[in-house]
Amino acid sequence: MTKKLTWIFWGLTASCLSAPVIASALESALGTNGIDALKLHKSPYNLIGRKIAIGQVEIGRPGMFGWDKAVSKNRAISLAAVFLRNGPAKSNTGVDPHAYNVAGVMVSQDKALPGVAPGARLYSSAVGSTKNMGQPEECLSAQHIALQNSGDVRAINFSFGEPLSRDPRPEATLDGNALLTLCVDWSSRFHDVLYAIAGNQGKGGIPIPTDNFNGINVAFSSRRGGVFNKVDVANLAGVNQGVNGRLAGKEFDLDGRRAISLVAPGNNIPLLNPDGKLNKVTGTSFATPQVTATVALLQELANRQMRTKQPHWSIDSRRHQVMKAVLLNSADKLLDSGDGLKLRMTRTLIDKQNQNWLDSDAYKDPKIPLDAQMGAGHLNVFRAYQQFSAGQWQASAAVPAIGWDYRTVDVGAFVDYILAKPLKQGSFVAVTLSWDRLVELNDKNKNQQYDLGESFRDRGLNNLDLYLVKADAQNSDAGAICSSISQIDSVEHIFCPVTATGNYKIRVQFRQKLNEATQPYSLAWWSVPIN
Repeated sequence: MTKKLTWIFWGLTASCLSAPVIASALESALGTNGIDALKLHKSPYNLIGRKIAIGQVEIGRPGMFGWDKAVSKNRAISLAAVFLRNGPAKSNTGVDPHAYNVAGVMVSQDKALPGVAPGARLYSSAVGSTKNMGQPEECLSAQHIALQNSGDVRAINFSFGEPLSRDPRPEATLDGNALLTLCVDWSSRFHDVLYAIAGNQGKGGIPIPTDNFNGINVAFSSRRGGVFNKVDVANLAGVNQGVNGRLAGKEFDLDGRRAISLVAPGNNIPLLNPDGKLNKVTGTSFATPQVTATVALLQELANRQMRTKQPHWSIDSRRHQVMKAVLLNSADKLLDSGDGLKLRMTRTLIDKQNQNWLDSDAYKDPKIPLDAQMGAGHLNVFRAYQQFSAGQWQASAAVPAIGWDYRTVDVGAFVDYILAKPLKQGSFVAVTLSWDRLVELNDKNKNQQYDLGESFRDRGLNNLDLYLVKADAQNSDAGAICSSISQIDSVEHIFCPVTATGNYKIRVQFRQKLNEATQPYSLAWWSVPIN
């Protein structure tokens, strides 16, 4: 019982009630009032994550049918494999209801309570009891999952974390240098996998590795009027919301770097327990796997497009930076009034103080790319599909109103994406730029893998800036209509109105070098052209 309580404590779950619930509540989470994913399961899209590998790392693990007695009467969740750290799982050991609930969000095949990607291949590893395990073992587990499916795992879910009180560094803070945080950022780049991390929750919670640069941190929303459109009060407060000075660096990233990337439904979500009974669950634990599984849906689309040799599709579509840019750029911020000028967004997301994106410092200050509570907005899977399905467009020719790209830029240089059609006055433009902090493994035995006792080297984050400028402008600063110029974040994000109908271009500029002189990046954009 003690171990079970430990697993639930370190998992990010605010409640787990065994009261009966109805399936329609989940439909509001995965349906149009939530993330709008169920639409993609049906014709003409037919996307359920087929043949796409995703991963899960937690203190415990979900039970696997035919292997664990706890799920002997429940076939709703089909797993590709289960592990104990970097070895095979022992039958009937380490099975945890929390991990099972999280897995259900991703791959449940229950008709009444389907997962976001019921056709995906889920690999799950349990770190084991926190009494004798810590960040090194958690890193080993994450690496082991990243190497599954012949090294082709597209996203890994962390619905758990480490408290700073357990970090061995003296006076540990959220500076990005905890071993597990460095591991996540290294693995993101080295294994090319998107990590979805449950955002810190509650005072003095479990913030490591929410200070990562290369993954996506997820907060959770609750319903108002049946629609998931408010940041839940149980999320950690924003940086400006009366944070006690002594907590600076303890619960929030140092220097004001934004920790939340996206919001997804997480309040009173009905899920199946291992015994097949329904539960209501609440917390970032259950919002995060919605993001993880969304990657599987999008990656099935990418595989289909490349297999049928569609134009404007390449292997770049598999890159984690592309997934991050697409998910953030397609997020909902403000409800479109029906004229399409707000990019046909489906809800107005509000924070805990009932303020929307237009009230945020992220909207008003070009040095702040994301909102402290809302990130880039609320996950919308169908809009992510629309953003991604527009295809890859290179800067060598004029680009359409919606698209994405993966490219490199050299220090001191810029890349311009000239929009083919004039933009409509009063319409909004969303642009997201994503790139990696460079973390390298101090690989003592040169085996290209992290081993216990090894460490990582942080080589820092190159500084890239993002602009929307008039098409004939030569100077980024003089001709900029809007910009995102953070010096500390690994994302730049623009969401701004077009002041006058005209021709525009998007500029990616490499301002300052901290590591390599050539920086890979991903860009996603969404605009409204005149007809």
